Amino acid sequence: MEYPLAGLKVLDFSRVLAGPFAGRMLSDLGADVVKVEPPDGDVTRYWGYEIANITGYFHQQNAGKQNICIDLRAPDAPDLVKQLVAQADIVIENYRPDVMDRLGIGYADLNAVNKKIIMLSISGFGRNGPESTRPTYAPVIHAEAGLIARATNKDGVKLHDLPLSVADTNASLHGLVGILSALHMRHRTGKGQHIDIAMIDATVATDDQMLYDLESSTGTGPLPNEIWESAIGPVLLSTDFRLLFRALTTTLGLEDPSNPEMELDEKIKVRRKAVGEFLNTLDTKAKFSDAMKSINIAWGEVRNPENIRDQPTIKARGTIIDIDDRNGSSRPTVQSPYRFSAAKSGVRGPAAHRGEHFHEVLKGWLAMNDEGISKLREDKVVLFDQDWRHH
Repeated sequence: MEYPLAGLKVLDFSRVLAGPFAGRMLSDLGADVVKVEPPDGDVTRYWGYEIANITGYFHQQNAGKQNICIDLRAPDAPDLVKQLVAQADIVIENYRPDVMDRLGIGYADLNAVNKKIIMLSISGFGRNGPESTRPTYAPVIHAEAGLIARATNKDGVKLHDLPLSVADTNASLHGLVGILSALHMRHRTGKGQHIDIAMIDATVATDDQMLYDLESSTGTGPLPNEIWESAIGPVLLSTDFRLLFRALTTTLGLEDPSNPEMELDEKIKVRRKAVGEFLNTLDTKAKFSDAMKSINIAWGEVRNPENIRDQPTIKARGTIIDIDDRNGSSRPTVQSPYRFSAAKSGVRGPAAHRGEHFHEVLKGWLAMNDEGISKLREDKVVLFDQDWRHH
């Protein structure tokens, strides 16, 4: 079996997460992805546990990519980028909307050398809006898109950011859909195009709760899922408490402790106490699972993410694998979720050091000779970290 996107060439100028995640997925699907890193490096090289001079966060989002470091401010840099783009299919970038144009490598510049080029630009607020030049990271979008306020409104907790960068990953995944759509269209038209993804658009578009806010109808939605303490630890029950209580009393023999003379608040209180006591009688996972299955209630253990590898499906499907850590051992890496019946996918190698593949990329993509490569090195257009050669 072969990779679905084998043969595609991608230049990934993006940094942090919105963009690198899309590039990582393209690599897992078989594309030849080259990360074009700036001289000061991707900031995520400072995040996470470090092995062989590569941190965990950078490794996760850039595994399988080759790496070339180009000083885009160097006089000869635009010409080098255009030579690479002439051989490429896709360009990904997540600078602020004016940066690539100012550097002389905006979409119009790249399209002039390759009419088939597909360029994905991800920014916080899009290219043409009133806030297009605002610097943005995921937490800013979480705040502006209402996610932080909603969490407080629902749970009554202090305002705080989300525990994952959903604005980044949503933008990356929507960018990936845009790229694949543009590729399909290019088969028909022979032409590439520019895809403008705003993180705030992607966040709002994938927010399934937004309709309640837009229509001021939060009271019409389902009651929130609840987390109960049980004999097997905290569990989430994905159901309305009223349905849960009815199922327990009609199917599993729970007696209703309330009486007709009780006020509603008191009735709810004693019923909830009875449910909690009943759940604590289910003192093994097998008992708990069988009980929930018998009343058709979806449930989940509230797991510590440090132990995620013990989750049965994660374990069985190889969602987390161990790959070369470039230091004589291995490190855990989250696998891409694609499972094909007649193609293969998945992480294809460890992350690269800054500029590690400059020679392979310049020779392989451009058939550049050693003299030309040396000139780019001498002029400091192309750079690389020398420490990695000791590992």
